[in-house]
Amino acid sequence: QVQPVESGGGLVQPGGSLRLSCEASGSLFRFGDMAWYRQAPGKQREFVARITRAGATYYSGSVKGRFTISGDNAKNILYLQMNNLASEDTAIYFCRQGPAIWGQGTQVTVSS
Repeated sequence: QVQPVESGGGLVQPGGSLRLSCEASGSLFRFGDMAWYRQAPGKQREFVARITRAGATYYSGSVKGRFTISGDNAKNILYLQMNNLASEDTAIYFCRQGPAIWGQGTQVTVSS
């Protein structure tokens, strides 16, 4: 495995929740911080959340208070818990390992 692998996307109603997972290539922080990005149709890829090896977390303003990033070092898995989802959260969500290793993405669709 040379790139992280995302999973957990799907279709959810507005106000619902999803938890995304990202299986890292090797140990979770071997290349540095871990992060989630997303790309909505017709838009550029944008930052969602980041977690450092020390456990510090950072969020974009649009998801702060609704999304939570976390990591399981024992399993080498990065998570993104997404609550109170809205249609504007519809996008392909990508995991980034270190500064430049991207996964293939997982689709999240929020619709009634």
